[in-house]
Amino acid sequence: MLLFFRVALIVLKSLFRRRRDMLAESLLRLRVWPTDMDLNFHLNDGRYVSFTGLGRIDLMLGSGLLRRAIKRKWYPVAGAAMIRYRREIGSFERFALRSRIVGWDEKWFYFEHRFEKGGDLAAISYVRGLLRKREGPVPTPDVLALIGHLDPSPPLPDFVERFP
Repeated sequence: MLLFFRVALIVLKSLFRRRRDMLAESLLRLRVWPTDMDLNFHLNDGRYVSFTGLGRIDLMLGSGLLRRAIKRKWYPVAGAAMIRYRREIGSFERFALRSRIVGWDEKWFYFEHRFEKGGDLAAISYVRGLLRKREGPVPTPDVLALIGHLDPSPPLPDFVERFP
């Protein structure tokens, strides 16, 4: 339930921000609440993955994509995720989630999510996702055209090859 309120807050804040380029970084400042913790009283490993979804929502809202996609009855879907944990984020600690689109191909968008605590990397996640409609995936060129982004993808990083 707490994620619902976090999503609502991200949507509310997006109403008062300027539209940004789709390749611009999203920055969310978050805190570990009791509903985010596991039995070791630090951020639950599954919650990291849930937080990456918040980063992607913020990216799509910031570029104007989410509102336009919803009008067309397109919805975002994550197709795969990889994560590496480096440092724990303890109970009630503040941390930053930096999210960005690192590139795309004909079907997928590729995202990087960095969890930082006190300026140090705590975890890094890579996610591939797309937009779907009832009939199936929306081709990447159609998604890019929707927000007027005509530039080609930046070179795809090595992690893309590791997705199944």
